[in-house]
Amino acid sequence: MEYKSLKEINAADFNLEKTKLNMPFVVRGLVEDWPLVKKSNEPISEISKYLLYYYESNRVIAFANKHEDGNKFTYADSHNRKSFEQLESTLDLILETIGKSKELENPGTIYMGSTSLDYVLPGFEKENTFITEGIEPLKSIWIGNKTIVPPHFDVPDNIAFVCTGSRKFTLFPPEQIKNLYMGPIEFTPAGQPISMVDIEDPDFEKYPNFKDAMDEGLAATLYPGDAIFIPSLWWHQVESFGDLNILINYWWRSTPSFMGNPMDGLLHSLMSIRDLPDHQKEYWRNLFNFLIFDYKEKNFSHIPDDIAGSLGAIDDKQARAIRSMLIANLNR
Repeated sequence: MEYKSLKEINAADFNLEKTKLNMPFVVRGLVEDWPLVKKSNEPISEISKYLLYYYESNRVIAFANKHEDGNKFTYADSHNRKSFEQLESTLDLILETIGKSKELENPGTIYMGSTSLDYVLPGFEKENTFITEGIEPLKSIWIGNKTIVPPHFDVPDNIAFVCTGSRKFTLFPPEQIKNLYMGPIEFTPAGQPISMVDIEDPDFEKYPNFKDAMDEGLAATLYPGDAIFIPSLWWHQVESFGDLNILINYWWRSTPSFMGNPMDGLLHSLMSIRDLPDHQKEYWRNLFNFLIFDYKEKNFSHIPDDIAGSLGAIDDKQARAIRSMLIANLNR
């Protein structure tokens, strides 16, 4: 399946200001000087030795598929179970299993998903780091063999660095959610809702609107040292190639840390607003527009600052007060 190519820029032209345009792009060779990237052509045993130098035996979560179940982390045919198993393991065992799988005719899939670098490889980023002035990202590592993570979205902005192997990223703008056939929110393969469409071989009888999403799809294949910026809420599928594939990513939100996760507000709205009568939903739409989407501080200048509460400026203290009110209301 062919998609339009993602925009590319040179490493020399990259700066974090470009991420504020909220459009995805690829940066070739951005971290080509990382020691891990320089080892990408070496045997798995040597790459493993380098990683395990920093490893302190903390347990990690991994996902595994049998060969006959494919390499996509999605739902099984029945849709009420996942196509893979989740297990607790250690990084050395995961790397050993990946190394042995290379020699098998029909290897299964093993994958350590997003895991904090500080937790699993303390000290690693002293040699393999990217300067991010003005933001404090959450830094994670992903390790596996050949895998496919179906289209999903994340709330934070994301810069991902391919360190070994190659990865194909296929992206869709947030407004295409209506054409991507989102799966359940509560029962997900790995925490985020996924598209139910096989975007490489779509069933147009079952998912006819996906044809419109295809017109907006963007794709690129990244190699060791390359990076990709994925803005908040952009849908993205990630396909990994190679006997050992390692990716490191930085997640961040350009908002104060005291602000809540918008997904929490969405979940509560599903429960409290979605199934109201249409005329009431219209009233709430107007209220949300006035108080949130079209919020203007001047609309509430008639309220003294000392009693404005959540209708005024929200800081850490006010955020704590709102959380306390929410907890009290939810516990009634």
